[in-house]
Amino acid sequence: MNFLRTSWPVLLFAVAIAVPASACSDATMNGVVGYLVGAAVGQFTADGAGHISAGSQTVSNKGVISKQTFTGTYSVAANCTGKLTLNFTGGGMATANFVIDNVGKGAQIIDSGSGTLASGFSLAQGVVTCGLTGQKQTFAANLIGGKSGVHVAYVAQVILNGKGGVSGSGTFNVNGAITAATITGTYTETSHCLGTMKITPSGLGAMNFNFVVVAAGDEILLLETDANTVVAGYMQQ
Repeated sequence: MNFLRTSWPVLLFAVAIAVPASACSDATMNGVVGYLVGAAVGQFTADGAGHISAGSQTVSNKGVISKQTFTGTYSVAANCTGKLTLNFTGGGMATANFVIDNVGKGAQIIDSGSGTLASGFSLAQGVVTCGLTGQKQTFAANLIGGKSGVHVAYVAQVILNGKGGVSGSGTFNVNGAITAATITGTYTETSHCLGTMKITPSGLGAMNFNFVVVAAGDEILLLETDANTVVAGYMQQ
C-alpha cells in the first residue's frame, strides 16, 4: 500500500478485537473496504474470491502528498489471518499481512515490505448512503502526527451538517502548546463514500483532509493533505 516511511510519529491505535467465531476464507473479505495504514488512507473492493479492484489511496510520504490507484490479490486462511498484494497503476507494488477482526468486518494490517514501517486497520464500508444527503452527523475526532517538523495531536467534536458545512470545537496540541478552539469549515462527499474536508480552528491555520467513510457511516478515516504534514486519524459517531 505504499505505506508511510517517515521519521515523524504518526499513529498509535488501541483496538478492541472480536475475532469471528467461525472459520474464515477469501469470502470473509467481500465488498468495499476502507483502510488507514501508516499515513495512507484508501478504499478498495474485494470480490470474495481473492481479487481486489477499484483501489485508490492518498499517501503522505514525509509530507509529500500523492494519490494512487491499484488492483491486487488477497488470501484469507481458515484461522482468519491473511496476505494481500497491491499492484499500482503505472508500476510498483506493495504487500501486507493482516488479521481479520470485528466479526469479519475489519482487519489489523501491517506492511510486510522490506524496509517499511507501517501498520493500521481496515473496516468494511457497510450499507450506507454517502453524499451530501442533508443528514446532520456529529463525530468525535482523534488525529496525530507531525507538521513542518513538530508534533501535533487533535481531539475535536466535528459536526457535519449534511449540506457541506462543518462546525464544532476541539483541543489542538502543537508541539506541546494547547489551544482550545471552535472550528468552521466545509466538506465534500461522493456517492462512493470518498470525500474532502477543510476545517479552520479559530486562531489556527486551515487544515485539509481526504477521507473514506466506513462502518455503515459511523466512522470516517482521514489523512491531512497539507504540504510537509503527516497527520492521520479517524472520526467516530
